[in-house]
Amino acid sequence: MSDRRSESGLAPCGPRPRGWSIYLLECRDGSLYAGCTTDVQRRLAQHNAGRGGAYTRSRRPVTVRYARACATESEAKRLEAAIKAWSRRRKLDLCQGLADPSA
Repeated sequence: MSDRRSESGLAPCGPRPRGWSIYLLECRDGSLYAGCTTDVQRRLAQHNAGRGGAYTRSRRPVTVRYARACATESEAKRLEAAIKAWSRRRKLDLCQGLADPSA
């Protein structure tokens, strides 16, 4: 399976003005954090400035390990909730393209 990630490490999301995306961050301590947003780069900057989720505030800096565009806000929130329930191993598999968040 080929890896089609851009230089930033993000999976291709395509142009989606104001579209929703899910993302998975890796924190300084190695833990993983899942979220959804309309702008992954803006949200990453917020997390790294201490204005993101309370979980990431004390675990900065964070880096994006995975991001994927979603068709709707509802889909993004559903996938975010599903990913949060996954094991760490499955989340890491997702980052490597070995797991499907839709499954």
